Amino acid sequence: MNIVIPIKQVPETSDVKMDKEKGTMIRDGVQTVINPLDLYALEAGIELKEKFGGKITVITMGPPSAVKALKEAVSMGCDDAILLSDKQFAGSDTWATSYTLAEAIKEIKDYDLVVAGERATDGDTGQVGPGIAAWLDLPLATYVSSIESVEDNSIVVERLVEEGYQKLKLPLPSLLTVVKEISNPRLPTLRGKKRARATEVPVYTAESMDLDSDSLGLNGSPTKVVKIDFPKVTRGGVKVAADGESGAGEAVDRLIDFLKEKELI
Repeated sequence: MNIVIPIKQVPETSDVKMDKEKGTMIRDGVQTVINPLDLYALEAGIELKEKFGGKITVITMGPPSAVKALKEAVSMGCDDAILLSDKQFAGSDTWATSYTLAEAIKEIKDYDLVVAGERATDGDTGQVGPGIAAWLDLPLATYVSSIESVEDNSIVVERLVEEGYQKLKLPLPSLLTVVKEISNPRLPTLRGKKRARATEVPVYTAESMDLDSDSLGLNGSPTKVVKIDFPKVTRGGVKVAADGESGAGEAVDRLIDFLKEKELI
C-alpha cells in the first residue's frame, strides 16, 4: 500500500506572529514544529505500512526550512519526502494550498491512500484535507478515529461524529483526515535519524509542476483577511476593604449598587 501524507510546519503555539498589513502569518525567524495533529496521520500511515507493506511519501509546502519537518517524518518511518517551495506559494489560503498539494500528489501518481491530520493548529480550519480530495476527485472520510480493515481495494474506517461513531467503507484510492483517537505518535529512532540525514528531498516549484500562477499564493486565494485585531487582556475593578462591621456594611452596599447598575438585580 502506497500512502501519501501531507504535513504542515506550524509555529510554536506561543510564538505565533501576524502581519497586520498583509493579513498573513509571519513565518521567518519563528520557531516551528510539525503540526501536532499531523503526527497522528504519520503514525496511522506508518502502522498501515508495517501491516500491508508499501511505502509512504510525505509532502509539505513551505520555505526551504520546512525540509526539517520532512526529515523528522522520515526519521519516524516515512520513506520519501517532497518539498513544495516557491515564492509564488507565499500567502496561500486553504483553497490555494489544497490545489498546490493536490497537483503535487498527481505527480506522485502511484498511491492508494492519502492520510492527513484533521486540521492545522495555526489556521484551525480543517479545510485542506477535504480540499485535496475535491481537487483529486477522491472519496473522503473526515474525523477518522480508527481504520478497521483494508481489503479488496477498499478501506473500512470508523469516524467520530456528534452522535457517536459512524462506519464507512470507501474504495481506494481515497483520502482520510484523522483525529487523535486513531493512534499514539512514535518518536524518531536513531536508525531513522541516520536515514533521514541521508535522504535527498526534491523541491517542486510552480514551474516544475507547470501550475497556473493565478491559482497560487495570494493571487489564487479567495479568502482575504481585511483586518486583524489582537485581544486585550484587561482586568479592571474596584477593591473595597471590609474592615470591621461598618466596613463590611459599606462593602455590601457598594456591591448591591454595582449589581443594580449592571441590571443584575
